[in-house]
Amino acid sequence: MSDTRTRPLVFGAELSPYSVKVRSYLRYKGIDHEWTERNQSNMALYQQHAKLPLIPLVLMPDDTAFQDSTPIIERFEAGHPEPSIHPDDPALAFVSALVEEFGDEWGNKWMFHYRWWYEPDQRSAAERLSVAMAPEGASLEERAPIVDMIMGRMTKRTWFVGSSAQTKDAIEGSWKKGLDQLEAHLDGRPYLFGGRPAFADFGLWGQVYNAWTDPTPKPMVEACPNVLGWVQRMLEPKSEGGFEGWDALAPTLEPFLADQVGALFLPWSDANAKCLEAGDEEFTVELASGPWTQKPQKYHARSLGKLRARYADVADRSALDPILEKSGCLAWLS
Repeated sequence: MSDTRTRPLVFGAELSPYSVKVRSYLRYKGIDHEWTERNQSNMALYQQHAKLPLIPLVLMPDDTAFQDSTPIIERFEAGHPEPSIHPDDPALAFVSALVEEFGDEWGNKWMFHYRWWYEPDQRSAAERLSVAMAPEGASLEERAPIVDMIMGRMTKRTWFVGSSAQTKDAIEGSWKKGLDQLEAHLDGRPYLFGGRPAFADFGLWGQVYNAWTDPTPKPMVEACPNVLGWVQRMLEPKSEGGFEGWDALAPTLEPFLADQVGALFLPWSDANAKCLEAGDEEFTVELASGPWTQKPQKYHARSLGKLRARYADVADRSALDPILEKSGCLAWLS
């Protein structure tokens, strides 16, 4: 590992959508950094600075450390504002942040469900994850007990994203429809909001990219050439133009907002927050895809609160509210 005192050190993992999200952002901004896969050789340094056992973790040259992909990006963006990942139009800037939040929270259901529901995906992920948990150079045969341990542990955690026999079809239906909608939206544009990546691209891309590395969803992504091009482009994103206006984006982005964000993600997120507020151990909410039951998730309630605060901070919502109203999102934010 090179000198970690001269540039940010990013502890991450290729199989962590939040890690690659941050790495993609840093590459786009041209921010010199060192990427290191968290493993046995650097675990002591990681644990010295991690407040939570989560990646990514960014360790700055002055030993300041911070976690959580969205605040990491926001912190770097404040110090490296150009080229901005936020459209100048306040309405579009909020819609981008909304899609970023959707990617982090609902897009993660897509990725996590496929990775740990089907046996080929479970084994593929476990074999790759086992490399960081085993002595350097250990063979797959030597890693077999670790692979079995990971599969046993992670297949019991699908509840964490709400993946169950009841919700399986809803998650997979949302994923397949989402791919089709993104395929249409990315026809003729390199990024979600036009000629350069927006906040939304990083949050949503990390989940789709990781799904693309798994056996079951990989061919689904590759059946969508525009989505596949975006997935590959976001590994080393570059500006190819400016952001488009809403009139240009609406024909294909509005259906995605309506069907994925307004009809699924936001009502689910609201029900999750109300469950925690009531102190209940489980909640059921009727989504457009049918009934959804799961244990509540504390982090998502906090992130919904931040999203609502971001909405409240938009000084002039005269252009934003009609977009949110038409897509069924406004009632969950105002």
